[in-house]
Amino acid sequence: MTPETLVRHELAGLEVTVTDASNPDLVGIDGRVRDETMKTLLVATSDGVKQVPKAGTTFRFAVAGTNVLVDGDRLLARPALRTETHRGALW
Repeated sequence: MTPETLVRHELAGLEVTVTDASNPDLVGIDGRVRDETMKTLLVATSDGVKQVPKAGTTFRFAVAGTNVLVDGDRLLARPALRTETHRGALW
């Protein structure tokens, strides 16, 4: 996995931080992606598991020693289908 191909991979297990969101209460959620649905990420934090909507949210993922910002709208798809597409990386 590289920063360029991040949106085409499974996100479970990656370190993630919410950097911007339409709901300001979500900004700052930090932890590891536990699971993913079509419209949400489940993030395991020190306060428990938080369900974060992908739409309207910007995420920072730690990938290969690099921080990658991803617009959550780019992640809106069933994980199995998103990983099969061959779209270019536009984060």
